[in-house]
Amino acid sequence: MTLLREELGEVLREARTSQGRTLRQVSSAASISLGYLSEIERGEKEASSELLASVCGALGVPLSGVLAEVSGRLAVAESASAPVVLPVVTDRVSASAA
Repeated sequence: MTLLREELGEVLREARTSQGRTLRQVSSAASISLGYLSEIERGEKEASSELLASVCGALGVPLSGVLAEVSGRLAVAESASAPVVLPVVTDRVSASAA
């Protein structure tokens, strides 16, 4: 199972490393501890929306773009696992007759 915090951490790390920036540089710009940012990037900590906004601001990337990337990755991971498809009942009369 893919966890949201793990995908989010990967997306943030990729954004940081693609800019050639260190954890120290981004943590300082975001006003959070280097250790905490590292834990977020490794998917070990759940970050608050305020903290995510601060990290995204420090990286110069929109939070919406980060979340869209995470959403896309989760969708791919979900489609790769064989989900159980449950029947959808569209008519209550049919459901009670069954």
